[in-house]
Formats: sequence, structure tokens, C-alpha cells
Amino acid sequence: MSDAVPVFTSPSPRIRRVSVDRPWVWLGKGWDDIRRARESSLAYGVAIVAASYFVLAVLAYFESLYALLPLAAGFMLVGPLLAAGLYDTSRRLEAGEPADFATTAKALGRNPEHLAYMGLVLMVLNLFWTRMALLIFALFFGAPRHTVRELVDLTLFSPDSLPFLMVGSAVGAILATITFTVSAISIPMLLDKRDCSVWTAVATSFVAVRENWKPMLLWAALIVAFTAFGMVPFFLGLAVTLPLIGHATWHAYKDLVIDGES
Repeated sequence: MSDAVPVFTSPSPRIRRVSVDRPWVWLGKGWDDIRRARESSLAYGVAIVAASYFVLAVLAYFESLYALLPLAAGFMLVGPLLAAGLYDTSRRLEAGEPADFATTAKALGRNPEHLAYMGLVLMVLNLFWTRMALLIFALFFGAPRHTVRELVDLTLFSPDSLPFLMVGSAVGAILATITFTVSAISIPMLLDKRDCSVWTAVATSFVAVRENWKPMLLWAALIVAFTAFGMVPFFLGLAVTLPLIGHATWHAYKDLVIDGES
């Protein structure tokens, strides 16, 4: 195929170039998967919401609510791994296999070694971002404040708010770009192909983003928008938006990656 770009010198895998509006097709297919596996999909969404409440309670207990924003941003860094069961749900629906929650919850066992390596990479990036965010806060405002009111006043209404937000956004954007580039399709690929190494999956994801940077830029923006929208109603929207993103990511992988001589 003339529109396919090889990742390595060998024919497989290859990357298909897609139109800039293709992410909307992925979202449409993701929504179809939610409808077909409603119980399983929403179970993952509810589990994420429950985990969000747990983290919020822990931060409140230790008077560390100042860490909520960097942790919320860091969630997007490790989110691709947390959605493994959703990728497997879409894979099973595509293959006509059972896609109940109990079955797909074992998704990480399909390629445990390399998925663990990928999880380690994402965790390191998340920890680095959290540390950097707290350091940037301390550089501008000193010791962290304990109340939400103080946090809002400092970060939005103080004289240092604008430079703080600019620096924090710039550092966050760099880390988010790196994370998205290496994980956009790598984890679905590791689930799909048990003999795939983490390095092959990362390289494939990198080439997919490079060769389709316009649609992937739109896809990244949609992920951020849907995640942020889900967090607004006290995290409740994540019960739907995260399964939607997870299923759509599987279809992005299947759309972008070509195997063999096809």
C-alpha cells in the first residue's frame, strides 16, 4: 500500500496514514463498543471514579489537597495502562469473544512482562511530573497551602499566577507530548500481540504519531477535553468519558497499524 510507512526495515508493522478527521470515527466506534458491552465498560468507569474519590479522601486526610491538580494531570500520563481492560473488551467484541468484566480484567496477563515495562515507564513519567509540579509551585509560592481556598487564590488571583501557569503548562505540555507519543497505541498493541516487545510497540506508536501528526493532535486534544469534561461534575463524568476514550483508542490502533503484507 502506498500510504503505509514501515516502522522498521522489515515489512511489519507498518503505519497507515489517515485523514485529519479520523478521530471522530474512532469515537463513534468506541461509543458502539460501550453500547455492546455496557456493563463491562461502565464497570471500568465506575472503578476509576471510585479510585478518584479514594485519592481525594487521602489527600484531604493528610491536608495535601495542593497535590490534587498535579495528580489529576498525572492521571492522563498513566491512563493508557489503566484502560487495558477496555482495550481488551474492544478486542474481544471485534473477535466475537466474551467481553464481560471478569474476563477482560485479566487483560494485563496477555503480555505481562512487556506491559509491566510499559507501566514502569509511565509511572516514572508520572512521578517526575508530580515532583516537577510541586517544585514549580514551591518556586513561585513557597510552602504548599493546605486549603482549597488558599490554593485557588494563589494559583489564579495572585501576581505570580500568570507566570506560574505559563511555566507549569509548558513543562506539562512537554511531558504530555512525550507520553502521548510513546503510548498512543503501544499498550493496545502489546495486548493484541503477545510476542510484541515494549520497544517495538513504542517505536510503532512514535511512527504513528509522526506520520499522522494532524489527526493525532486532534486525538490528543479530544482526550484532554473529554477527560477534563468528565472531571468537572466531581469526577462522575469519567464513568462514561474514560470508557469512551479507551474503546476509541483500540480502534485508533487497529486503524493505524498494518501487519504483514496487507
